[in-house]
Amino acid sequence: MVMHTSKLILTKLLEQAGISINGNKPYDIQVHDDRFYSAVIGNWSLGLGESYMQGFWSCKQMDEMIHRLLTSNLDRKQLRWNNLPLLLHYLKSSFLNLQSMKRAFQVGQLHYDLGNTFFTSMLDPYMQYSCAYWKNAQNLDQAQQQKLEMVCQKLYLKPNDRVLEIGCGWGGFAAYAIKKYNINYTGISVSKEQIDYAKKKCRNLNANFKLMDYRKISGQYDKIVSIGMFEHVGRKNYADFFELAYQHLKDEGLFLLHTIGCSKTKIATDPWVHKYIFPNGYIPSYQQITKNIEGYFHIEDWHNFGFFYDHTLMAWHQNFSKNWSLHEANYPKDFYRMWEYYLLSCAGYFRAKKGQLWQIMLTKLGSQKKYISYRP
Repeated sequence: MVMHTSKLILTKLLEQAGISINGNKPYDIQVHDDRFYSAVIGNWSLGLGESYMQGFWSCKQMDEMIHRLLTSNLDRKQLRWNNLPLLLHYLKSSFLNLQSMKRAFQVGQLHYDLGNTFFTSMLDPYMQYSCAYWKNAQNLDQAQQQKLEMVCQKLYLKPNDRVLEIGCGWGGFAAYAIKKYNINYTGISVSKEQIDYAKKKCRNLNANFKLMDYRKISGQYDKIVSIGMFEHVGRKNYADFFELAYQHLKDEGLFLLHTIGCSKTKIATDPWVHKYIFPNGYIPSYQQITKNIEGYFHIEDWHNFGFFYDHTLMAWHQNFSKNWSLHEANYPKDFYRMWEYYLLSCAGYFRAKKGQLWQIMLTKLGSQKKYISYRP
C-alpha cells in the first residue's frame, strides 16, 4: 500500500515536468526496482541520486530529465521537513561552520585526491576542473585554453607580477600564465594530490605551490585569482575571505573571482552533492557576495557565462565514460553510477539556469585604477 501511494504521488509529480515512468521519450525514467518510489518520495534529491547509484532506475538522457525537473520547480514542491536526515542536514548547514579550518581538508581528501590519473583522463591538458569558455571553441581543450587566456587578459598580467592563486588545482593556470606572461606565481590547495601534480607539471617554472588553507596565506600580491574554489569557502566565512584578499592585495592590484553562483540565497547545498561529491560545499548568491565585499572592494566587472557549464560537464562526461575501463578496477562498484549522476545532473542544473558561473573583477576601495574588462 505504501509503495502504491508513493508510486502514484511520484508519477503525478513527474507528469508536471513532462516525464513519464517507463515511457518512450529519451528523458523518461525507466524503473528497474519498485523501491525507487519510496526512496525518492522519502528523500527527494538525496533519494533520487542514491536510488540511481543502486540501479533502481535509468534514463537515456538524464541531463535533460534533470533539466525538466528543475525548470518545473519540482525540487521546491517536494522539500519535506518531516524527514529527519534532511532536517539535520539543513540545521547543521544553518548553525554550524561546515567550512571551518578544522574541516578545510576534507574536500581535498574525499574528492580532489581521488587520483590524478582519473582526473587526467577526464579533463583537458591544462587540467581545468571549472567552467570552460566555448564562444569560439570546437572542443574542450580549446574552450579551456580560451578561459585561461581570458583570465590572464582580465588580470592584465605582465612580466614579474606577483600572482597568488587561491585554489591552484593541478597547476594548469600556473603553467599557462607563467609560460606566456612570465609572472612570479604562488598557488595553494587543500589537496595533496593536486599539489604533488602541480609541482611536477611546473618543476622548471617560477612557481611556488603550498598545501595549505587560504586562511594561512601571507605576503603582498599584484594580482589574486581564485578559479572554482570559492564554492568551498562557505557563507559563514565570506567576510573573512574577502578581508584576507583585501589585506594581501596591493593597493592598485586586481582580484578575479571565478565561482559558481545562484540567484537565490539558500540554506545549504544539495544533500546528495554534499554527501557524495563535495562535502561542506556551498554555492553563493549575488546578495551574499555583494554584502561581504562591502567595505573592501569595488566591483569593476561581473561576467556571467553559466550556460557554458552545461557544455563543459557534457564534455567531461564523454571523457569519463570513454576512459572508464582504465579505472574501473580501482574504485567501488557504485562509483561509475555516482559520477555519471553527478556530471549529468549538474549539466541539467546549469541548463535550467539554476546555477550560473561568474567571473567578478574587483579592485580595492581607494584604488584609482581605471579598469576596462576583457571580452573575447
